[in-house]
Amino acid sequence: MTRKKVTAPQAKAFSVHLLTASGSFLAFLSLVAASEERWTAMFWWLGLALLVDGIDGPIARRLQVKDVLPTWSGDMLDNIIDYVTYVLIPAFALYQSGFMGEGLSFLSAAVIVVSSAIYYADTGMKTKENFFKGFPVVWNMVVFTLFVIEPGEYFSFAVVMISAVFTFLPVHFLHPVRVKRLRVLNFSVFLAWCALGGMALLQDMQVHALVKAGIGVSGLYLYGIGAVMQAFPQLGRKRM
Repeated sequence: MTRKKVTAPQAKAFSVHLLTASGSFLAFLSLVAASEERWTAMFWWLGLALLVDGIDGPIARRLQVKDVLPTWSGDMLDNIIDYVTYVLIPAFALYQSGFMGEGLSFLSAAVIVVSSAIYYADTGMKTKENFFKGFPVVWNMVVFTLFVIEPGEYFSFAVVMISAVFTFLPVHFLHPVRVKRLRVLNFSVFLAWCALGGMALLQDMQVHALVKAGIGVSGLYLYGIGAVMQAFPQLGRKRM
C-alpha cells in the first residue's frame, strides 16, 4: 500500500482547523477561571477566543479550506466551540456569580443554554447581506456588558429575556465584519467597544462611569443597528 502524501495546501488548511480548535483550550481556561470566580480572567480568555473566532474564517476562505479538505467541517468545529464560548460559559458565569440573585440567575442560565441550542440548529440564520436573523446568541458580549455596567438584577434579567425572545424573531442583527452597508462605521463602533472592554478588564472591571457609558452606548448600537438597517434598507447603500 502506498501512503498518500500530505500536500502543502492540505497542511496549511489543517493548520487553520488547529487554529479554530485552539478556541476549545481557551474555553477550558475560561471555564476554570469561572469556576474559581475569577471573572476578569474568564473574560480575558473569552476575549481571546473571540479574536480567534474572528480571524480563522477569513484565513480559511483565503486558503480555500473547504475545497482542500472537504471531509473536515470547519463550520461544525466552529459551532461547537462557539456554543461553549458564546453561550455555555457566560450562562455558567451568571449562575455561579449569582449576578441576579440565585433564582433569576439560574433561570437566566437555563433560558440562555436552551434557546441558544435551538438557534444553532437553524441553517438559515444568515440573510443574503450576512445579517443574522434573530439575536445571534452572543451572550459573551451581553454578559460582559452587564458585569461591567451592573444595571441591577431586574434590568439584567429583562435584557436576557428580551434577547432570548429576539432569538426566534425575524429581526436582523449585525455582523460587524461581513455586512457591507455602513461597514466602516459599524466596525469602528465594534473596535471602540472592544477597546473599552479591554480597558475595563485591565482595571479589573472597576471602571469610571464614562467607560461604563461608552461600553453601554456602543453595545446598544451594535445590538440595535441591524434592526435599524432592516427598517431602512437604503441606509448605507451607495447611490448610483
